[in-house]
Amino acid sequence: MSRPFFRPDADGLSLTLKVQPKSSRDAIEGVVETPDGLALKIAVTAPPDKGKANAAVILLVAKAFGVAKSNVTLTLGETDRRKVLHIAGDAPVLQAIAQQWRRP
Repeated sequence: MSRPFFRPDADGLSLTLKVQPKSSRDAIEGVVETPDGLALKIAVTAPPDKGKANAAVILLVAKAFGVAKSNVTLTLGETDRRKVLHIAGDAPVLQAIAQQWRRP
């Protein structure tokens, strides 16, 4: 069984992402299988230059989860396409939002 793409914790939710910079649009494209387990695929138009793609990912995730961008922190993968974000907030609420991208 693959590792899930999100994990609730005491103060929010950790989210594993596979990021595609320099895409034609900013979008959350759904869950994909990676060698490390499941990840939420995120496409952003920003290039991977001086943190621009990371900033775009944080903004997109914050909007999708209905939180301030200051509540979203990059915890792993600053220069990698595979990233882990932490979203601070009510874990059950954030988990319910993440469920919408879960595979059937």
